[in-house]
Amino acid sequence: MENTWSLDNTTVDYALLEKVNPVFNTAKMTLFQLAANGDRDAAALAKSMGLTLEATQDSANTKASPEQVLGGTIMLEARYRTMARLAEESGYTLVDMPCGYTPRAIAFAGKGLPYYGLDLPAVIREASEKIRALVPAEQRKFVHFREVDATNYTSLEKALEDIDGGVCITTEGLLMYFTDSEAGALCDNIRRILEKKGGCWYVADVECSLQYVIVMRTLVGDRFMEIMKNATQQTKDKSDVEIGKNALIASPADMEGSIRKAMAFLAKHGLKAERVNVGEHMPKLDSLNRVTPEQAAALCAGMKHCAFWKITPGGAAVTLPSTETKGFHADAAIQSGTLSLALTGRLDTITAPSLLSFFEKTKAEQALDAVEVDCSRLEYISSAGLRVLLIMHKACTGGVSLYGENETVREILEQTGFDSIFH
Repeated sequence: MENTWSLDNTTVDYALLEKVNPVFNTAKMTLFQLAANGDRDAAALAKSMGLTLEATQDSANTKASPEQVLGGTIMLEARYRTMARLAEESGYTLVDMPCGYTPRAIAFAGKGLPYYGLDLPAVIREASEKIRALVPAEQRKFVHFREVDATNYTSLEKALEDIDGGVCITTEGLLMYFTDSEAGALCDNIRRILEKKGGCWYVADVECSLQYVIVMRTLVGDRFMEIMKNATQQTKDKSDVEIGKNALIASPADMEGSIRKAMAFLAKHGLKAERVNVGEHMPKLDSLNRVTPEQAAALCAGMKHCAFWKITPGGAAVTLPSTETKGFHADAAIQSGTLSLALTGRLDTITAPSLLSFFEKTKAEQALDAVEVDCSRLEYISSAGLRVLLIMHKACTGGVSLYGENETVREILEQTGFDSIFH
C-alpha cells in the first residue's frame, strides 16, 4: 500500500487529542478549586462542564485530603489573582498561556480589556464557547481564544498576529510539564514574540515548589512532605508526564543554586529575569477566610519569600532560527506488515493527533507488526509526538524503529530516555 497524507485530510476527534496530550486534565483541578472557593464565574463554568470534586481532585492512584485541596486552593488563588493584577498593571494586551479553563476572560472583558487565551486544541475546543457564553454579548469583542503549541513558533505568531503593541504573556502551571528541550523552545519563541511586539513575560512556575512548601507547612506542619508527595503523584497521573524535570523549575532544597541555574538557562536563550515579590503584589484572598487568623498571617508573610519572574529579552547574544516551518506531513507505505513513515516538519501537539489517527485507522484495517520512521526531514518532536510514537511502539510486536534523526531530535530522545525505548 502506498499513501501520502497531511493534516488537511485527517479528521481528529476529542478523544484522540486527550490521548496524545492529557496534561490539560490538570487544568480542570484549577477550575474546580476556584469554583469551590466562591468565584461565581468559575462556579458557573464548572457547572456547565459537569465537574466534580472526585473527578478533578483525585487520580487513579491518589485521593486528595481536605488539607491538600485547601492548600491547593490557597496557592491557586494567590497565583491566579496576583498574576491578573500584574498583567492588568502592565498596560499591555494580556496573552494567557496556557489559559486552561479559568474564567479570567470574563473579568478582563468586563473591564473592557482585551484578552487572548492560548492553549492546546483540546482545551480551546472544549472551553472557549462555554466561557464566551458567560460574557455579555457587548463584551465578547474583547475575548479571543487560539489553539497553539507553545513550542511551535508558527502557531504562536499566527495566534497573536492581530495584536498591535506590546503583550503581557502570563504562564501559570505550564513549565513544570516540559522537558529542557521544550522549555528552551518556549523561551526562544517568547523571546521572538517580545522582540517583535514589545512587552514582558510573567512566569509563576519557577518558584512554585517553594510556594507550595510554605502553604502546606503552614497548614499541616511536619506532614507537608506526605501531602506534597501525594499531590505530585496526582499531577503525574493526570498529566501522564514527569513533572518539574527542567532547568527552569527551582528546587526548595537548593533555591539559591537552582535560581542561578534558571537565570543561566534564560540567558542562554536571550532572556533576562527580574524577581517580583508575590507577597507585595498579592490582593486579599478569599481562601484565607477558611484558615485561622494565625495561619492567614503566616501565609501572607510566607508569600513575601516567593517571587514570580518578569522576563524580557536580554542576556546572551543569540542567533534567531528561521521563522518558517514546513507544513507537517508524512509519506506512508506498508509492506509485509511493516508501516514505513517518512516524517517532515514538526511532530508536536498540533500535528501528532493526525499521525495517531492515521496509525489507528490503518491498524484497524490490516495487521501491522512494526513501524519504521525516517526522521531525516523531521525538524522537531515534542512530548506529545513522543507519546504517539510510544503508543505505536506498544501496539506493534516489532515496535518502532527510528533512523536519520538530526541533532535536535536526537538530543530530545536522549534527554527523555526514549533513545533506549525505540530501536
